[in-house]
Amino acid sequence: MNVKTDDVLNVRRQPNAEASIANRLRYNECGVIVTGTCRGDWCPVEAKHDTGWVHRRYISMVSPSLYCVSGVSSADRLNLRRWPSAQSQVITTLAPDQCDIAFLPYTTDDWQKVRVEGWEGWVNRRFVSGQ
Repeated sequence: MNVKTDDVLNVRRQPNAEASIANRLRYNECGVIVTGTCRGDWCPVEAKHDTGWVHRRYISMVSPSLYCVSGVSSADRLNLRRWPSAQSQVITTLAPDQCDIAFLPYTTDDWQKVRVEGWEGWVNRRFVSGQ
């Protein structure tokens, strides 16, 4: 958050603005996971399989609640897709009793971007509900 649309968020190797850059994240890119206790204004993170530090001004918790698969028969599975489309590639499938789904701050039409078991992708919103 707070990153301009034409800018990037620098993930630093140390908790200060002068430290070398470990990675750059585009505007609206998600998947930044805080991995420990923040030191002042800097928080340790994992992003795109790299570790580093970002200023807390640029991150925000996106889903304090977990959601569950719902409305899927016990003999079926919910598709986690690469893009918000029924024609998009299936990344993995979720069991009908899966309940550790975190919503990410992206939706489009009936689709919700989620994180579950290390995967990030899109599910049809009608097949998930809050715990």
